[in-house]
Amino acid sequence: MKILVVDDEKLLVKGIKFNLENEGYTVDVGYDGEMAVSMARTGNYDLIILDLMMPKMDGLEACQEIRGFSTVPIIMLTARSEKADMLMGFESGADDYVTKPFDIMVLKARVRALLRRAGLSAPGTQGSATALQRGHIAVDEERRTAWKDGVPVELTMKEFDLILFLMKNPGRVYSREALLDLVWGYEYQGDTRTVDVHIRRLREKLELDPAHPDYIATKWGVGYYFSEK
Repeated sequence: MKILVVDDEKLLVKGIKFNLENEGYTVDVGYDGEMAVSMARTGNYDLIILDLMMPKMDGLEACQEIRGFSTVPIIMLTARSEKADMLMGFESGADDYVTKPFDIMVLKARVRALLRRAGLSAPGTQGSATALQRGHIAVDEERRTAWKDGVPVELTMKEFDLILFLMKNPGRVYSREALLDLVWGYEYQGDTRTVDVHIRRLREKLELDPAHPDYIATKWGVGYYFSEK
């Protein structure tokens, strides 16, 4: 599998590249946001590790640009741990967030988890038995594809994980904390508002009228659920 690492701290990039290559990954590197976007556009990567604070174009801008043409899993790195920064990262399309300084073993574990959840080792086929359809929304677990009223929709890895989980459990209401545990994983330490960000993006992409969703519903004061109608 092929990973892109972009950070203006060249010594850190060298260390990450060394450790990931020892795990068997192919690793390309870059040192600013513009390089990140350019390489992501042409490099066909399975995952990108992207620093938040970089010259020429910061990580948030680079992530937004990449999301314009790719749903590749993205891990954001930052020296700042404020919740507002984390939320901005998820708003920009990041799938995970690691605060510097970090244990390289933790980063490698996050990489493995994202690649596993992306289902890269299990490509699907037409007519998959794992396809689900509720009204105008359809997803295929094996192919990791989604449709809105028959039209393919590009979802990020975490957006797909979330909508798939909700569709597999229609009518059941889950709190934000429960969704963080069940979809993001128990090791995730992010803010519960991350769930709100992903729900809003799913409604924008999959609902016919995002302001009045038919399926991706809210149980006020409790959490979210996928409607059984």
